Formats: sequence, structure tokens, C-alpha cells
Amino acid sequence: MALAIIPEPLRSTRPGPAGRLAIGPAGQLVLGLSLALAVALMAIGPARLIAQIEGERGIAPVAATTDIQIGGIEVNVTGKNAVEARAAGWKLAQRKAWEALKGPQMSDEQIDAMVSAVVIEREQIGPKRYIARLGVIFDRAKAGAFLVTGEGGMLRSRSAPLLVIPVLYSGGAAQVFEVRGPWQRAWANFQTSASAIDYVRPVGAGGESLILDAGQAGRRSRIWWRNVLDQFGAVDVIMPVARLERQWPGGPVNGTFTARYGPDNTYIDSFTLTAADDRGVPRMLNEALVRLDQIYAGALMQGLLRPDPTLVAEQNAYDSALAAIRAAAQAAAPASVEPAATPTPGQPSPVPTAAAAAVNTYVVQFASPDARAVDAALAAVRGVAGVQGASTSSIAIGGTSVMRVTISGDIDALAAALRARGWQVSAGSNALSIRR
Repeated sequence: MALAIIPEPLRSTRPGPAGRLAIGPAGQLVLGLSLALAVALMAIGPARLIAQIEGERGIAPVAATTDIQIGGIEVNVTGKNAVEARAAGWKLAQRKAWEALKGPQMSDEQIDAMVSAVVIEREQIGPKRYIARLGVIFDRAKAGAFLVTGEGGMLRSRSAPLLVIPVLYSGGAAQVFEVRGPWQRAWANFQTSASAIDYVRPVGAGGESLILDAGQAGRRSRIWWRNVLDQFGAVDVIMPVARLERQWPGGPVNGTFTARYGPDNTYIDSFTLTAADDRGVPRMLNEALVRLDQIYAGALMQGLLRPDPTLVAEQNAYDSALAAIRAAAQAAAPASVEPAATPTPGQPSPVPTAAAAAVNTYVVQFASPDARAVDAALAAVRGVAGVQGASTSSIAIGGTSVMRVTISGDIDALAAALRARGWQVSAGSNALSIRR
């Protein structure tokens, strides 16, 4: 970073007693800042000023696959040699991971056939001993059927897209994406495919570090929140907060973790964990992330993570006005229509039509591997009876896109119509997830 050197005459010049009395302390501060800025511009030029958004920041989140990953499995086994000890450790890790998923009872060979990879987080290999922390990834196509029918199986319905702002308090300072912190890294490395929450994880590079900061969680402006959420294709926000307190240098680290959500920064739950020293902090953060995911999943089942209606107040006002205009048009239509002919004997009398259903707006997320899939999803939704409009609010080619659907009916009718067209539909809180 360029350093501005203030010339000696400017550094040594100070206003006299009369001048200090005239401008006061506030005026002295403004004068000093203005002088420093002017000297910096003259010394290094505007082109060389370092912007706040530059520098090494932001961690790209890992690609969310359809596989199921369980991490942080500790193994400590022995064998006749190092190779046998390692093989025994991997089999034990696979069995523990399957038990963590609450799958049905199976042999080691059957479990091994469903494993697509073993992730080595840390390992120590001795002549006859193997100590490691491993992660196990199961192929969803092979293991999914057993987990659906098993007790406590994987959830099929997911939430609406929720923006994640991971706030970390460490050393008395709050940070989100200003630097590459351990809390941001834990969220970036989290496999979200097995979660009931549709996490929208920002990278944090460039201008995102200015928009998403710790102060954003305390803002209440719905207009500002709507602009932020639209940039990331989300409908609401969650704020997982981690507060680290070190007892002494090199000593234990206490972590307090709080689950918050919504534009009002609403509290859900909190818990505490402890690491023996700074080397155990990454493991503690990963464990805390898993528990926070379970808290958010429980809140989703209780209906707490329902998208805030005030975030779409403008859309709701538009829909209400549109419904009023259509109702007025329908009321005026009979005056210009010729009276219907009297039914002849033997013909059934016409059945009066029911009152128009209420107009509602829902969020529909769908897989979009290419542009053709986006067009197909839009065409299918627009072809449903009662749909008055469907437009994409977020397009992610190769990922999950989001559309906003206006329909004169409820979400159950929309889901049933899409299932009749051959789509697999998962219903959430005022949102649907569809796929072929």
C-alpha cells in the first residue's frame, strides 16, 4: 500500500490559540482530515489510492453435489501392519458414518458398496496403528433409497433460498468477508446437499465484502434488504454468529454460537463449545456448523423460516391491485354481454361459476443445467391452469434457478398440477422445488 508522506511544513504548522478557539475541536478534526486527504491526492494521485474492496478476501464455496457427506469421524485402530490398520480404520469410519445417517443394519461390504469416496481430514500412521479424522461420502443414488425409508432419513423437502451471512466476533472485532476468516472457510467447505436448508453462500470477494458486513445484520430497511437478496437470488436471510473468546495466549478457546434469521435479526437458539487451543478451533467451528444446520432445519419444520412477507410487500401490493382491476372488469362484463338463451326443457341449467380464487405469489426453484431447462421449466409452470405470470428472479446455469409465480389459487393446487405434468415436487414454506 502506498504511504503518503506529509511535508514537514504541513506537519509542523498548527493554528494558534485564537485559531484553535475559533474552529474548536470538531473543526480541528475536519481540518486535519481534509488536509491529509488533499496531501495524499497530491502525493500519490487518485489512480494509486487503494480501494477498500481490493486484497485477498473471499473463499469460493465448494460445489454442492448430490452425494451425502459425513465428516469429522474419529478412528483409532490397530492391525498387523500399517496397511491393515488403515483399511480397518476406513471400514470403521464407513460404519460410523452410516450409523450417523441412521440407516438400516447392513454388513461392512454392503456399506462399502455405497461409498463413493473417503476424505482424509487428518491422519497419523504408525507401524501397527492408525489414528485419523475422516469424512465419508455416500452415493445418493445407491444410499438414498435406504435413508428415505429408515428412521430419521434424509429430508426431501427443502427451504426457500436463504442468504447466509456468517458473522465472526474474534479479538473484539466483528468480521464477515473483510478477511479470509475460519468461520467463512467452514461455511465455504460445508456440503449443503444433505441439508434441508437451501443455503445461498456468497463468495465474499469484490464488492460483496462491502454489502455483506456485520452491520448489515442490524439494518431493518426492507427496501435495502430486498435489493441485497435480489442480487443473490434469495428470498430471506440467516445470520449464524460465532463469538470466540481466548482465555489466555495458547490456552482454551470458548465459542458461543447463535442462530439468527430474518431482516429483524430474530434469535432462534444458541450453544457453547470449547477448543483446547487455537489448533482445535477449525474442528470446533465445523462441529458448530453441523449443530447450527440442525437448528435451522428444526426451525424450518416448525415454520419459523417462512419467508418474511414484508420483504415482498411491493409485489403483494401489485398483485392486490391487479386482482382488484380484474374483479372490476369481471363485474362490468355482464352489462355488455347478451343475455343467455333460456334453456329448453330437458337441458340442464347452467351451473353458476364459483368466485374467483385469491391471487397469490410463490417461489419455485428448479434445476437449470442449461438454458433449455430454464425455458422448459417456465413453459411448464406457465401452462398450469390459473397461473397469471411466471418470471425468473435468479438464473444459475449449472445450478438451481428461482422463479416467481403468480397464481389464482393456493400452493397445493400448483404442486398438484406440476406433478400431473411429470415433475417431482417438494413443498416448503410458500415455496416449491421442482425437478425432472
